[in-house]
Amino acid sequence: MKKEVVIVLTGSIAFLLFQWLVVGLITGHIIMVVLFNLLFFGHTMTRKLVMTLLPFAFFEMSYDWMRLYPNYMVNAIDIEGIYETEKALFGITVDGTVMIPCEYFNLHHSTVADLLAGLFYLCWVPGPIALAIWLFFKGERGYALRFTWAFLFVNLIGFAGYYLHPTAPPWYALYYGFEPDYSMVGNVAGLARFDELIGIPVFSTIYVNNSNIYAALPSLHAAYMTVATLYAVISRQKKWLITVCCIITAGIWWTAVYSCHHYIIDVLAGIATALVGVALFEQVLMRWRPARRWMDNYTEYVS
Repeated sequence: MKKEVVIVLTGSIAFLLFQWLVVGLITGHIIMVVLFNLLFFGHTMTRKLVMTLLPFAFFEMSYDWMRLYPNYMVNAIDIEGIYETEKALFGITVDGTVMIPCEYFNLHHSTVADLLAGLFYLCWVPGPIALAIWLFFKGERGYALRFTWAFLFVNLIGFAGYYLHPTAPPWYALYYGFEPDYSMVGNVAGLARFDELIGIPVFSTIYVNNSNIYAALPSLHAAYMTVATLYAVISRQKKWLITVCCIITAGIWWTAVYSCHHYIIDVLAGIATALVGVALFEQVLMRWRPARRWMDNYTEYVS
């Protein structure tokens, strides 16, 4: 335990210093570190839980660290190309004018749809975390760990996709045209209507800290709950839980397009990323003896 104390405290301080000096420290980082330490040192059960959820912290850290070397410094940003492709594949004709689905929803929306969209999108990370906690307290620690680490693995694949093909979200093309602006910050787009409905700047607060707006393809928002649903099935959860996961997953897919945050192409790519990532994790990585042994030891630690 003494060794663990040194590792956790040293790692926490190093992370905060690195964020402060190199990346930029925000309140969320401090809350994450404080919460992690409280759970780790609070009780044996909470220590095992937070170690099961550790990949979610690594996910947040790796996403934030993309600020250090943005993807648009590696490859050119796709703004017009994907817009025209979306229009060609999924265009909607209204009064003789062809528009992408995002444009259509930007003009045709409702209060009920706006409310549902916000509620669905709020589940993008809390949903997977909730499933991991559910599996943990059901005593299915092995499945919980496989799920959380597969979640991180899928995200890393998606991050690689961001660098291979930097892509602007549809709201960029609709609001600012096709010329790249490297100083552009995150935009809440259609989710602003949800914030207005409830009177709280929920999504406005989230998107102002967006690490990189040119990271729409693949849509990892579409991938998050897809991975959760896959593991609800893999771990043979009850039908009601799988059904809930499916509804939330489909709701997030729809919201991504309805809110102008992703093209349908992005969503399909996100789904594919989740399917391929889980398949690689389960059928390749977990069949590699050293990785399997490591996972077995990890499962024993949190059991």
